[in-house]
This record gives sequence, C-alpha cells and structure tokens, in this order.
Amino acid sequence: MPSPNAAGRPYAWLWALVVAAVLSQTAINLARPLITYKVLALGGDAVAVGVASASFALLPVAFAIGLGRISDRASRLRVLLLAGLGLLALNGGLLAVAPGLAVVVVGAAGLGMGHLCFTIAGQSAIAKLAPAARIDTAFGWFTAAFAVGQLVGPLLGGFLLGSAAGVDNADRLQDVNQALLLAGAIALASLPTCLVRFPAGRARPVRGSTEGPGTGRSEPVRKILARPGVKANMLASLALLATTDILLSFLPLMGEEAGVAPVVVGALLAIRAGSTILSRLLLGPLRKRWSRDRLVFASLLGSAIGLTVTPLLLGSAWAAGLSLAFAGFFLGLGQPLTMTLVSQAVDPASRGAALALRLLGNRVGQVVLPGAAGLVAAPLGPGGAVWMSCLALAVTAGVKLPAARRSRGTDDAGA
Repeated sequence: MPSPNAAGRPYAWLWALVVAAVLSQTAINLARPLITYKVLALGGDAVAVGVASASFALLPVAFAIGLGRISDRASRLRVLLLAGLGLLALNGGLLAVAPGLAVVVVGAAGLGMGHLCFTIAGQSAIAKLAPAARIDTAFGWFTAAFAVGQLVGPLLGGFLLGSAAGVDNADRLQDVNQALLLAGAIALASLPTCLVRFPAGRARPVRGSTEGPGTGRSEPVRKILARPGVKANMLASLALLATTDILLSFLPLMGEEAGVAPVVVGALLAIRAGSTILSRLLLGPLRKRWSRDRLVFASLLGSAIGLTVTPLLLGSAWAAGLSLAFAGFFLGLGQPLTMTLVSQAVDPASRGAALALRLLGNRVGQVVLPGAAGLVAAPLGPGGAVWMSCLALAVTAGVKLPAARRSRGTDDAGA
C-alpha cells in the first residue's frame, strides 16, 4: 500500500491519526481480552463474558448518530479525538480497580464510548481531508493502524499474564488489574497526538453527485439507508467487526477451558491481527485487480471458512495459528472498503453521518452478537460462539453476492 505521502505533500494530520490509532487500539486490545480474564476471576461464566463484551457497544448505540452529525458540522475534530482518547484512559483505570462484575460492565461501556468518539473523529477527518484518489489508501492506513494495536495489545496481555494456565483466581486478578492499569496509561500516552494541527474540513462531491462542495445539507437517516449499497455494506461491516469482537472475548475463554496459557492465546490473537495488517497493506494492489464489492464478498466468505475450524484446532497452537492467519487476512479486507463504499454512496455533507450510521450498525452487532454468543456458549461451549459468528458471516456474504456479481473491474480508475 502506498505511503500517505504518495499523493504529494506530507499529511501530518494523517500520521497523527495513525499514531493515535496504534496507541489507542493497543490499549483497547490489551484491555478487552483482560476483561474476559477478570470476569472469570470474579466468578463469572460464559454468559457474563457475553454481557461484558456486549456492554462495550451499549453506549455507542445511543450516541453514534449524534456524534456523526457533530463531526459533519465541525470544521476541526480535535475535541472529539481528545474526548475519545481521554475516555479510553479513564476507563482503563476504572476497569483496573473494579471490585465486581457490575463495575466491569460500566468500565467496558466507557471504553466502548471512547473508542466510538475516536473512530468517528478519525473516519470523518479522512472522509473530509483525504484526496478522492487516495481515500482507499488513507482508510487503509487508518485501519492498518487499528490492526497493529490488535496485534500488540493481545501479545502484551499474554506476556503480562504469563505462560501458566489454571492460575488461582486471586493471583490472576492481581496480574489482570496491573495490566489494565497499563492499558489506561497507553491510552493516556496517545493524547499528545492531538497537538498536531488538523486542516479545516472541506466537503467535496462524490463520484456521480450533482452537488458542489459545501452546498448540501446532511441527509436524514432514512435517505442515507436508501442509498444503493449502504445497507448491505453496513451489514458486512457489522458481521466482520462483531466476529473480531467475539474472537477477542471468547478465544481466552476457549483457552481457559482447553488449558491453553494466556501467552499462547495472546499470540494467536496477534497472528490474526498480523494477517489483517498484511491484507490492509496489500489493499492497493488488490484494488487494482478486483472491485470493492468483490473484495468485501471475499472478506466475508474467506473469514467464515477460516474460523469454522479454529475451535477444533486449539489443541495444536500451530494449526490454530494457521487457521487464524487465513481468517485474519480476509477479516482485514472488509472494514476499510466498507468505509469507502458507505462514504462515497452519500452526498459530501452527509459523510460523517453515514460513517456514524455504519458505526451504529457495528455497535448494534457488537451488542447483539456477543450477547447471543454468550447464550450459545453456555450449552455448546465457547466454540459455539465462534461458529455462530461464522454463520453470520456466511449469511452476509449471501446478501453481498448480487453486488459482487454485478461489479466489474476495479470500480473506478482513481481509487
């Protein structure tokens, strides 16, 4: 994938977003598997793990659209970025000192709100500021930075918790709390990136739009959803992100039941993230050969196939790692492409709202699917949660298939 500088002058604002994304996602992906271990250490079961995982998306369901409208109206997004990073730091600390399951759920919800603020601000900045010919690349770098955090966070968590399985709850809880404090500190370290100057946002017409820059008003939600492809791409994004969430929450649970040490679980999650980074770095060459719709379809189907066998292979770290590497490559393709497809399907003045609506769909999925996964995991074991996500991916691939069949070439010459 080309450098963010490839289109001309260096985009300091984009580099700042990338660095902030790496640090914030390292903090989040350090904290989220630790939440599972903390729930178990406090006496929780698979249902409690599902509730804690779903709570991460609870507040964003209520606030996503409003924050998207704010990002559309704001000429600069520094305050929203600061709010997101500050919430991540604050709730990392809250999770560390949480004395019971109820406070863990509150801390996880606050963590999700911080993630929402940062993600909406970052996506809106790219939609407003990145040149049209480089928007796939800019979203690719932004989401690749997320994947770096998804790699480093679980590795760090596994290292901090150690190589022993079946540790006494009191000892495990102490290690988990110290690691959660570190997650809050990492989020705090990302705040200086907001000192970089962000240019004032500028709206520009999308391909096929009849409106000039700055002439449109933000569309109502109903009209955004009526745009061709928006609902299907929102559903694809929802399924892919919820699957990643289920892996983050339920792979540690599968590991505990199978006697797999936290350091191995962290390595497996890092393998998935590393493969996701690779796919996002290859997004430019892949886009030269295939259309966005076909790549999103491949993302859904390939990740479903790869993850189907993962719960059966945990007895062999190498085999499980290979299945997660395969699935991770395909999981990584869909998110940046659905960002582009959704943002370019609407008028320029509605891009922030459209991306926020996409995030709202993601958060609904992150509430419903992990919660349902916890219920499925109770009778079937934690592997049932992963198989449920595979079913969701396969069904969504079927929804996306007509658009993939219709698409030809690479969508456009400028991407």
